[in-house]
Amino acid sequence: MPRTFPDDPGPWTVVSSRYLHRRPPWLTLREEHLRLPSGRDIREYWISEFPDWVNVVAVTAADEMILVRQYRPGIAAVHFEVPAGVVDGEDRDLEAAARRELAEETGYGGGHWSPLLTVSANPALTTNLTHAFLAEGVEPLAEGARDFRPDATEDLRVHLVPLAEVPRIIADGEMVQSLHIAPVLQYLLRRRG
Repeated sequence: MPRTFPDDPGPWTVVSSRYLHRRPPWLTLREEHLRLPSGRDIREYWISEFPDWVNVVAVTAADEMILVRQYRPGIAAVHFEVPAGVVDGEDRDLEAAARRELAEETGYGGGHWSPLLTVSANPALTTNLTHAFLAEGVEPLAEGARDFRPDATEDLRVHLVPLAEVPRIIADGEMVQSLHIAPVLQYLLRRRG
């Protein structure tokens, strides 16, 4: 639970709300008329609705981090990322969703799992949270895990990266997804401490 302070700003009031576009899970946009505690109105404020996401900082017994590389149309580039995805309606909980995503995208699983970090992509404009998990001691679930084939809508490559190389990957801009960098740095700080 986040701390509160006596001088924290108050919540805003939703005067009205309407959907401009509804195509879950990737494009749901609503417009709200908001009123601040000061009485000032913001007549047009747009919020994107998304389901929660999960990602996994997965580390093998040989101290290799499992990263993926895939093309991202929004920035028209390929970078390193951690295995990640959307929490589906059939996932029984967040960890189950994270385990599913790791297996689907990399063919790895098992190991010791624990929650690592929960972050928001942009709390001003989006409704979802990203729940990061740490999976230590993961192993291939089947022969040929490095050639594992993800969903038909994904084209990614799995890389086993020595932990000593991960800070350089981030520093050199080879990983740019902030929701992936945050839990990786959290993990590296824990290891250092």
